[in-house]
Amino acid sequence: MIDWVATPLAAGATLRGAPARVDGGRRLDMVISAWIRDHARRDGRDLSPVLFRIRHATKADGVSVPVVEIVDGPQIVSKPELHYLGIRLTTPFRGMLAVRNALLDELGAWGPGHLFHRLHVIDMNGPMDMEVGLVVPGPRDGDDRVRPGVLPAGRYASLSYVNHARRANKLLLEWARDHGLALDRWDDHFACRYEAFLTDPRTERRKTRWQVELNIRLADG
Repeated sequence: MIDWVATPLAAGATLRGAPARVDGGRRLDMVISAWIRDHARRDGRDLSPVLFRIRHATKADGVSVPVVEIVDGPQIVSKPELHYLGIRLTTPFRGMLAVRNALLDELGAWGPGHLFHRLHVIDMNGPMDMEVGLVVPGPRDGDDRVRPGVLPAGRYASLSYVNHARRANKLLLEWARDHGLALDRWDDHFACRYEAFLTDPRTERRKTRWQVELNIRLADG
């Protein structure tokens, strides 16, 4: 595994043969990702599980912006069935994270356990069918609002990251596509796609510090 380390990276910096400049305000992490994919295809090597520890990139205009940090993966993992208590609802994409954060606080009061954010239906221009859940040791009763559920066992495309969920999701989807992996989905519906919070949001309130494990169930899971 190759470890790309730069804290921070500056526009114009050279990184072991990676692109030397970031033009037109493109973010350096995106440029490096494209460079890795291109060289992996040319060399016939699997460089996708590269460990990015990119804390900050600098735009061409010199403005520092935060970028995603990939902690582990992408990779295929096998997961057991997990029981949970959850609150499921639909909400527009804009404002979804505020809804998620409120539900994390609500579910966190139900006891110990890992919290997660599950996306059942993704429609960036319409309602998002989402659920926030708390993993519990076994089947457990809820109430009229908090309902029991199950994260199904199977094989998942997975990666762990810190900061910038949209970029991490994009990276995992591209990795699955490039490796010919079929996701367990139909149209905008996903059999099981969720982000597990490895950092407990109840004790660490700074979202940019959260380590998150993104999992998408594979069709052959």
